[in-house]
Amino acid sequence: MTGAAAAACEVITSWLGDSGLDWEEASPGTFVVTLPGERKLRTTTVLAVGEHALTVNAFVARHPDENADAVHRWLLERNRRMFAVSFAIDQLGDIYLVGRLPLVAVTPQEVDRLLGSVLEYSDGSFNTILELGFATAIRREWQWRLSRGESTANLAAFAHLADPPDDRPRPTALPTDSSPDA
Repeated sequence: MTGAAAAACEVITSWLGDSGLDWEEASPGTFVVTLPGERKLRTTTVLAVGEHALTVNAFVARHPDENADAVHRWLLERNRRMFAVSFAIDQLGDIYLVGRLPLVAVTPQEVDRLLGSVLEYSDGSFNTILELGFATAIRREWQWRLSRGESTANLAAFAHLADPPDDRPRPTALPTDSSPDA
């Protein structure tokens, strides 16, 4: 490992140690970090220190079930306005955030900015990606939960996709009273 790579590893290790985030050094110079979110509950992010650059890869969503062209177009349009990372797809069509930073630029402030960008773009785009690429699955899940009397609370962001078969009110939680009159 070069001097610049070793210095970058020290900066990253120190920053992660102070961050309060869950992380591990999977192998020398490769850090796996879990970023907690609100819409996407966690984003697993890999920081890899190479000979000349720090690379970042973060899984965002699997290959869209439907509307892949619309999802990819939305991602490409979004890339124009992003800092430090951009959306990419792998050979399976799964969606990632990727980026590269020269080792000389690896400072605590830049690590913070880099991981902040990953979290913002992953968490902020997650519902749109799901809505564009998984609407049918969301509708199916919504109907399945209703048919079983299960909560739809964690699908609330997608209520507009539910498309109920009639005008009956949609339950959002399990009843708390199990009496026959409830």
